[in-house]
Amino acid sequence: MAKHDLDPNYLDPNYEPVVNHAGNNPFHEVLAARMQRRSVIKGTVGAALASIMGVGLAACASDGNSSSGNTNANSDNASATELGFKAVAVSAANQVVVPEGYSAQAFLPWGTPITGSYPAFRADASNSGEDQEQQIGMHHDGMHFFPIDQKAGGSSSTEGLLVMNHEYINQGALHPDGPTSADANGGVRPEDEVRKEIAAHGVSVVHIRQDSQGTWDVVFGSPFNRRITGGTEMDIRGPVRGYEKLITRFSPDATETRGTLNNCSMGPTPWGTYLTAEENWHGYFANSAGTQPREQARHGVGSSSRYDWELADNGADAYVRFDITPGAGNADEDYRNEANTFGYMVEIDPFTPESKPQKRTALGRFGHEGVIFAPVKEGQPVVCYSGDDSRFEYIYKFVSSQPYSAATAGGYLLDKGTLYVARFNEDGSGDWLALSLEDADFAAKVAAAEGTTVGEVAFDGFANQADVLLNTRLAADIAGATPMDRPEWGAVDPNTGEVYFTLTNNSQRTEEQTNAANPLAENRTGHIIRWAEENDDHAAVAFNWDIFVFAGEQGTETVVDGNTVVSLSDDNIFNSPDGLWFDYNGRLWIQTDGSDDAPYQNNMMLAANPVTREIKRFFVGPQGCEVTGVVTTPDVKTMFVNIQHPAADWPFGTEGDHPRDAAVIVTRDDGGVIGA
Repeated sequence: MAKHDLDPNYLDPNYEPVVNHAGNNPFHEVLAARMQRRSVIKGTVGAALASIMGVGLAACASDGNSSSGNTNANSDNASATELGFKAVAVSAANQVVVPEGYSAQAFLPWGTPITGSYPAFRADASNSGEDQEQQIGMHHDGMHFFPIDQKAGGSSSTEGLLVMNHEYINQGALHPDGPTSADANGGVRPEDEVRKEIAAHGVSVVHIRQDSQGTWDVVFGSPFNRRITGGTEMDIRGPVRGYEKLITRFSPDATETRGTLNNCSMGPTPWGTYLTAEENWHGYFANSAGTQPREQARHGVGSSSRYDWELADNGADAYVRFDITPGAGNADEDYRNEANTFGYMVEIDPFTPESKPQKRTALGRFGHEGVIFAPVKEGQPVVCYSGDDSRFEYIYKFVSSQPYSAATAGGYLLDKGTLYVARFNEDGSGDWLALSLEDADFAAKVAAAEGTTVGEVAFDGFANQADVLLNTRLAADIAGATPMDRPEWGAVDPNTGEVYFTLTNNSQRTEEQTNAANPLAENRTGHIIRWAEENDDHAAVAFNWDIFVFAGEQGTETVVDGNTVVSLSDDNIFNSPDGLWFDYNGRLWIQTDGSDDAPYQNNMMLAANPVTREIKRFFVGPQGCEVTGVVTTPDVKTMFVNIQHPAADWPFGTEGDHPRDAAVIVTRDDGGVIGA
């Protein structure tokens, strides 16, 4: 199919088609049912949004069920997480804006050489595909700083491994004159263009060091410097390993695959490795058969791929694998199952550069935005959370079967366990629903659904647990999970253990679906939800939840127990919360990927005190960008923030049509703690 025949949204790498038609109670209905009173519209277009909680989190817990403390009354934590900077104003300037007394500097732009022969970046973007495999990738996203001495129990803040994702690409900027269209080139694309595009995806591991003057730079020649791309060989681990629906020509025993794609957020593990998330992977594959199996249909795989990699002119196996149209033979003769090897969390050990990345299938297959770990406890299960970033999709939790031991912990802990999906109840309680055929409730629901149509999928059962995990979204539909408004990044409060998730927006909401909690049709501003696990046990199957804050313009209110706890002003208006991270002192950092129209202007990052709910704007990005990915050194004196798809002339002067994504280093001029 020619690109001009596609839905025009399909060529947007951030486009997430609505593919959940299961009919579970949508989150806006849960919000409406829990309203104690109607809220009112304030201002010309502003809305006073009431939090659906009649009481705070602590009061939600029944007798004996601790909620991790009342976050409205903990004065000690409030002092420790206070925001000591002057809020910056919104900005439409093509520059980074930080508070008075802070400085910002661009760092590690796309094309920075980090390994191999260290090929220099060419301003006209004429570097080859081989060059790109040795350079920083494009469209920086989630990242983490690993102290260089972490494996020895240290916490260096002057040297470490900065590991970052590269979510997708700007084809027009990646090549000197833009991409060569297959339609205009005899139905094929130049092999080196395809190679370069695949190489610009994935993950960069960069050894960096701060000198005595405070300047950070790449440690050239370091064995840790590494690129993981869309072509890197990887192992498949967990319950889906060896499953027949992952058999390909490359891996007839379904134990390996090549590449990781559309890597959005991430999660550092308690044992010092890096999990990268595969989010909108569905658009990279083409199935021209006319029908798709449920593993593809429930994710929106189409008849044409976004970048036409399968049309590389040399017909190499590394490229034809993106054509997943079934052939006439067996699965080990083609790539009908190639897409089934994507949609996972991928573990990378940055300290072992020769190691193969591992796709951890027990954590489920869907549009992973990222993963966050609850604090580990010796002898207790490992617990982590992940959101499925698409409208009306779900929030998940994984609980390991084996207990954590600091002496032996490793990725094997993520291969056996139970995957749960969240149901948010009207009374402020919540349930974790097991997606396991060994769970009696889930098995009964599966049996009852057999022979029916679940959403738009004719359901004939699950062959085994591997089939459940391969079809995680479908399993969650059957379990009865609550469809959410694009669950994106999560974060766990290091002081209370409460879990926060951004719900970025949902432009598909109609006028008929509006209610007091969601009073605007085509709501594009989003909110942040949080919950406390029952008895402070992250492995529990019940929780209590509320809304931390509704995003919006001036006058937008979040109301708890009849009291306004947040009223947005010039200092903190924001829309479409996306990135979310707690620093080591417990401040919550909120990043946006929304409209750059008035009154919000450029995308931004704000800091929040989770105890008092005070929110201040800390950082505004340049024109056209998404602000995404944030981490600090352990001493919280150096902050790294990623800028994705900025305007062409930031930050290195005029770059023609080849803008460069980059990280930004933020420091306090007096050398103090960021945000304090």
